Formats: sequence, structure tokens, C-alpha cells
Amino acid sequence: MSAFLIVFLGAGLGGMLRHGVNLGCARLCGTDFPWGTMTVNILGSLAMGLIAGWLAFRAGESWTQHVRLFLTTGILGGFTTFSAFSLDAMLLWERGQTSAAIAYVLVSVLVSVLALAAGLALVRTLS
Repeated sequence: MSAFLIVFLGAGLGGMLRHGVNLGCARLCGTDFPWGTMTVNILGSLAMGLIAGWLAFRAGESWTQHVRLFLTTGILGGFTTFSAFSLDAMLLWERGQTSAAIAYVLVSVLVSVLALAAGLALVRTLS
């Protein structure tokens, strides 16, 4: 099976899970704060840590690249890309690249928020 198809199927499942968590959080906690997004980011990062740790330290050779793609890039990618961001930051940190890890986190968050603001401003200007 094509790697792209495997990621596509996993991402669909992850997206459905994300939608379910968002709906559940809205019902339980209200919509005045982004509880759903925060919950998804935390759960996705925990799941990425568990899966990456399992694959790195416990899983045998039988775990194929397709399974890894389905679980991480697919399901967790559809659920939240924050888990991949967290894993990348942690890998830099664990490699001893502390400055790079801090810069990656700060630049990613700040520039992403600024890019979103720029996109909103551009659409407002053109509307």
C-alpha cells in the first residue's frame, strides 16, 4: 500500500478524533476558552511520546515503516500537528542542541501567530 494512502487514511481517523474531542470539550467546558485545542495538543503530544518511545525502545523489527507512518504522520498528524512539533523540539533538546530547541519553539510559535495575524489582516484589507 502506498505510503501516501496510509497517511491519508490515518489522517482521516485523526481528524475525526480531533473533531470529537473538540465537540466533547465544548459541551463539557464551554466555548469561552479553546479547551478542545489545548486538550488535543496535550493528548497528541503524550501519544507521540508513547508511540515514539515504544517504537524506539520496545518495538521489534516487525513494526514496519507503514505502521509508523499510519500512527504518527497519519493519525497523530490528523489529530494534531502539535505532537510532531513537540517531538521535533524534544529531539533537538535530547541531542544537546538546547539553543536550537529553544529557538525552534520560540520562532515556531511567534512567527506562526504573526503569520496568522498577517493572513487575517490581508483578507480584511481585501474585503
